[in-house]
Amino acid sequence: MSSAAITLILLLFAIVMFVWEKIPLALTSVVVCIALVLFKVLDAKTAFAGFVDSNVILFVAMFVVGGALFETGMANKIGSLVTRFAKTERQLIVAVMVITGLMSGFLSNTGTAAVLIPVVIGIAAKSGFSRSKFLMPLVFAAAMGGNLSLIGAPGNLIAQTALQKMNMQFNFFDYGKIGLPMLICGILYFALFGYKLLPNSTGALDSTFDDAVDYSKVPAWKQYFALIILVLTVLGMIFESQIGIPLNITGCIGAILLVVTGVITEKQAIKSIDLKTIFLFGGTLALASALDKTGAGKLIANTVIGTLGKNASPFALLVAVFMIACVLTNFMSNTATTALLVPIGVSIAASMGADPRAVLMATVIGGSCAYATPIGMPANTMVLSAGGYRFRDYVKAGLPLILVSSIVSLILLPIFFPFFPGK
Repeated sequence: MSSAAITLILLLFAIVMFVWEKIPLALTSVVVCIALVLFKVLDAKTAFAGFVDSNVILFVAMFVVGGALFETGMANKIGSLVTRFAKTERQLIVAVMVITGLMSGFLSNTGTAAVLIPVVIGIAAKSGFSRSKFLMPLVFAAAMGGNLSLIGAPGNLIAQTALQKMNMQFNFFDYGKIGLPMLICGILYFALFGYKLLPNSTGALDSTFDDAVDYSKVPAWKQYFALIILVLTVLGMIFESQIGIPLNITGCIGAILLVVTGVITEKQAIKSIDLKTIFLFGGTLALASALDKTGAGKLIANTVIGTLGKNASPFALLVAVFMIACVLTNFMSNTATTALLVPIGVSIAASMGADPRAVLMATVIGGSCAYATPIGMPANTMVLSAGGYRFRDYVKAGLPLILVSSIVSLILLPIFFPFFPGK
């Protein structure tokens, strides 16, 4: 059996296991990585190179920097600002989405959702509104907010890694060119219409998130120092070219300062690192290398292009790439979707001579639209019981949001990231 055939079989295996989730996603990723070595598709050094990639170091650093905001209670304090600016149900929905979206643009979107869920449940109880009116908008805003910056979501850095191998890259706020309008339109959707589609659950609800963590014993200086380090770290990343310090090193400096100054302990820093994301990222990079080396990615790309027809317009291909990512992400992890589709997107771009940044941006943005099921993102699953939601509640409120996001994206993507620049 050829190396390309083996790679395609392992790709199919990964897709099935990512959707099925009978074993952890990270474990599936590592199994694929090891299988590529055992079947001699890749040597061990190439297969495991993803685990020491510079963006993995950036992941680890930003998990620690963001974790400090959660561990000290500063994230909780920021979330509590909601009650100061909103009183009616719709105002609260908007406020929750604005704060969640902005925070998840620079912190883990799953972590942001996790820390704000008990805050929002408390706000709902205090205001007398049903929590089911707020928790779904919260997790959707976390997903949209992940598209505000390069460090907003794991998928963003997966695409960045692929580009760096071609001596290209996205700038820090390139995702925000699409992500910010998406977030604004998503908030408007819920403020004007979507709130009517949210259920009004009043029965017995899961009480897991009902007890808020008491941060009163955390010194105020730790909370504000954590925020200052985050802001300085992000500023350092924004001005990477001016200061000449790579993103991952800037992140590491921020993480080290937080531990050295005692803002968080070494144990807390290690606990904040999401190893599942690291292993998923590293393992799927091996699959990406195999798709490139064996030509399997090119076979898939040619099949996609052939299905659309030889004379298909760039916009038709854009729609196809975006919708494939959009559909897959609602039935498997959004990070896993992006990890699987990025190498295929690179092959598609190479086959038609398109700008890979355009194809990868469409892939990442489409892969973030995991609104129609409770399994597309970890945050969606978190609020399933807490909000008393059923599967159809996600479909009812999420499908129109996918439509809104798709319209916004498909208008803006050709403007900011054309497939054939200059033509």
